[in-house]
Amino acid sequence: MDTPDALLRALFARAVEVADPMAVIPHQLPSKPAGRVVVVGAGKASARMAEAVESQWGPCEGLVITRYGYARPCAGIEIVEAAHPVPDAAGLEATARMLALLDSLGPEDYVLALISGGASALLVQPAGKITLEEKQSVNAALLASGAPIDKMNTVRKHLSRVKGGQLAAAAHPARMLALMISDVPGDDPAFIGSGPTVGDATTAGDALAILQQWSVPMPESVYGALDEQTGVIPPGDPRLSLVENRVVAAPSLSLAAAEEKARAAGCEVVMLGGDVEGEARLVARQQARAALAARGERPVLLLSGGELTVTRRGDGVGGPNAEFALALAIELAGAPGIHAIACDTDGVDGAAEVAGAIIDPSTLTRAAELGWDPRIALERNDAHSFFAALSDQVITGPTLTNVNDFRAILVEPAS
Repeated sequence: MDTPDALLRALFARAVEVADPMAVIPHQLPSKPAGRVVVVGAGKASARMAEAVESQWGPCEGLVITRYGYARPCAGIEIVEAAHPVPDAAGLEATARMLALLDSLGPEDYVLALISGGASALLVQPAGKITLEEKQSVNAALLASGAPIDKMNTVRKHLSRVKGGQLAAAAHPARMLALMISDVPGDDPAFIGSGPTVGDATTAGDALAILQQWSVPMPESVYGALDEQTGVIPPGDPRLSLVENRVVAAPSLSLAAAEEKARAAGCEVVMLGGDVEGEARLVARQQARAALAARGERPVLLLSGGELTVTRRGDGVGGPNAEFALALAIELAGAPGIHAIACDTDGVDGAAEVAGAIIDPSTLTRAAELGWDPRIALERNDAHSFFAALSDQVITGPTLTNVNDFRAILVEPAS
């Protein structure tokens, strides 16, 4: 078996590799339809998805919005970069142009929609009288609230003119195939990128209740938009009858690939769940107990995915994966033979251009030697600074895909 550090990094790399749009999109594409074909999309993986489409279909007409730094070369499809996770004017302008492009289509036309995680922030057309600045403030407050991703996406749908099936409705009566890379627990297409091509049965009242439950501050325009009938398209609406939604890459597939690689390396694998949600530090506490109880006669690997959250309490630089790793190190307290990695498969964990972090039995000792108190770092939500000081960050750059969090805890046999 490789060294623990090398094995954990290799498992994460394998999980990312199998979710590469270049590996999955070509197998999901039909033959290019005759007539006018328009490609639209949004998300951190969408430019890579567009690149994969053109590798099979050749140059195409279309417009895709991705995160700054995630553009890919395309011959015909226009790639626009915009801000994520808090939307900006570039996303607003590009979304308006996308809707205008779809509005020009008729029943003989065909739309290929490419949707991945990140589309919620990149597709920007606020509902009602909400301004971009107000949308930005609500989005930032949601991200800091600790609300689960499905709850955040419910709110985003009802504050938008494009999410919750509204992108598909704009393309009607053209036919549409939506290919999706899932970054949400359960792989429900309605929550991938806030479901721009999928009908939704939630109401404006549901969105308001979520904002109140998680104490998200709201401008008056948000109350106004939620007091009205929002544009979210209900399931069964005739405008969705010509839409096919298909998930082509998902966290479960990446975890399965990592599991296969771990078994080949001689590990016993215990799957803790591919859809784990919750506060990062609380999940870390639970998984630390599982790791301490897992010691056996051969290496044991505890695998999990899903999407953790962080309730922002301090002024540090952090993210769910780094905070999980820091809390895990504290709970393990230097227990011998236990190593772990926690990373976001898109290469960006929370507030930093860092995928995540790796820990080992020496983490706390090395931190003390450098003058770092891990508990203070945790309370300040400053996990990225903590691991930067230890040179234990995992930095990948843009991975061009997004299938949620990846966590692996390696428990070596007792000596």
